Amino acid sequence: MFTVAFLVGVAVVGFLAVEVGPLYAADRFRDLREPTDGERKRLASLRETAGLDIERIAIETDGGATGDEETADGAATNGDGAGIGRVDIAVRGPPGRRVLFLTESVLDGLDEDVAIGLLAAEAGRVETYYGEFRAVSIAAVLGVLAAIVTVAVPFQAGFASLVAVALVAFWVGRRVQYAADDRAADAVGAGRVADAFERVAAVRGVEPARGDWSTWFEVQPPLGDRIAALRERAGSDD
Repeated sequence: MFTVAFLVGVAVVGFLAVEVGPLYAADRFRDLREPTDGERKRLASLRETAGLDIERIAIETDGGATGDEETADGAATNGDGAGIGRVDIAVRGPPGRRVLFLTESVLDGLDEDVAIGLLAAEAGRVETYYGEFRAVSIAAVLGVLAAIVTVAVPFQAGFASLVAVALVAFWVGRRVQYAADDRAADAVGAGRVADAFERVAAVRGVEPARGDWSTWFEVQPPLGDRIAALRERAGSDD
């Protein structure tokens, strides 16, 4: 009975760490402020166009980065473009407690179309529950690992289960991300989302990479592949 409780506890802690941890860390360790009335009105218009319905908005000063984080565009968040500070848009937190975090440069330095494209990408991830899927996947992997360590299951069976869970998570995770991009394309147009990804990658000094053998075991598909899929859809929609 204790072993079962321990395994469940490990899975629950893993889920909460992925689902709630980034929200807690951002709230506690980043320099955040509430949007001004003017910023709130502008964001309301942008979010309505992008289809992003969120409970709370927090604006981060451009100097408040603590490291790279995964966002909807899949590029690193610590870079600068000419005349534009750090660009970051990310929705964090569980359903009912979601927060839209964005840097000041999103409002001050980006074109409206780029901001809409990035917000639509985040809306797609919210609508497809991409964050919840990642949390469940990691919780499942940790649960299997704990079962192996505690000898709750034979090593061979546990290792086979671990590999199976990981492979399914990698495959499904990519499908969920592409579905999120499709939702964004449905809302604002595939070309606009692709343009937004490319623009922000340029601002950050990142070249959108295409997939190769080294990316086979990443849940999120490479940004270059996602842009190519969006471009293909934009061409077919014309």
